[in-house]
Amino acid sequence: MTTSPHAALLTELEPVVADNLDRHLSLAKEWHPHDFVPWSEGRDFAALGGEDWSPEQSRLDETARAAMITNLLTEDNLPSYHREIATRFGRDGAWGQWVGRWTAEENRHGIALRDYLLVTRGVDPVALERARMDYMTSGYDSGDKSPLEALAYVSFQELATRVSHRNTGRATGDPIADKLLARIATDENLHMVFYRNLMAAAFDIDPDLSMQAVTTEVVGFAMPGAGMAGFRRMSTLIAKAGIYDLRLHHDEVVSPVLRAWRVFERTDLGAAGEKAREELAEFVTGLDAAASRFVESRERARARVAAR
Repeated sequence: MTTSPHAALLTELEPVVADNLDRHLSLAKEWHPHDFVPWSEGRDFAALGGEDWSPEQSRLDETARAAMITNLLTEDNLPSYHREIATRFGRDGAWGQWVGRWTAEENRHGIALRDYLLVTRGVDPVALERARMDYMTSGYDSGDKSPLEALAYVSFQELATRVSHRNTGRATGDPIADKLLARIATDENLHMVFYRNLMAAAFDIDPDLSMQAVTTEVVGFAMPGAGMAGFRRMSTLIAKAGIYDLRLHHDEVVSPVLRAWRVFERTDLGAAGEKAREELAEFVTGLDAAASRFVESRERARARVAAR
């Protein structure tokens, strides 16, 4: 039976996975969600004789609430993400060890964010729980991505999540939330580096297949939370506030990862790789132009509001 090029590539990458897992474990700092939650602010809800949530109890504005909810619900779908990467990368050897470690680290994020929001009464807990039930029931499905496409996707997605968390923390205006989200963003950055390093090794093994995978994922990129109810409205608020928008996506996510892989300097591509790179270059140029138009439109809107 013939082994697919993607399966063969995963096998060839196994030693790189092992090396980068060791690197990750040497850099990752132990931290505990309970250390980032102001427990003294907590009090009972009505079911235990206390007071149920009302909007004036939240110190977060509408945009910060939308960003926090989006980030938390995205983290909530961890069982789906675990299934996705375990299916693509396997549960044996170094790949399996990484899948387990990554899942354990990611689980802390949802724990910490939910505890913070409930204790500080930052969002409506009933609406939050209903949204969690709906989103986790529908789950996340990346479709028929190949293992290499999945690897390319998470290289960008982990960095996008890092940017979103970091800017959300700043947008809350709360030093405790800012510290918590900075800690989560550090995890996400280490995850991005792990995947980016693996993808760099994949480029050296099979540059054409890797370039095709990267092009597919950059052109079709969507955040994992795109399927949640209300995502369009919340993502619009987030973009208008500069928490995550097209300019950040181009400048702080797509461009630096592509530079790390030297995609536009490589001289080892065949015809298929060159074709994919041309498509990628055209898309990135268009993304840059769209980002500029968005920023200009946002500035005009802000100027109109300021002039009132």
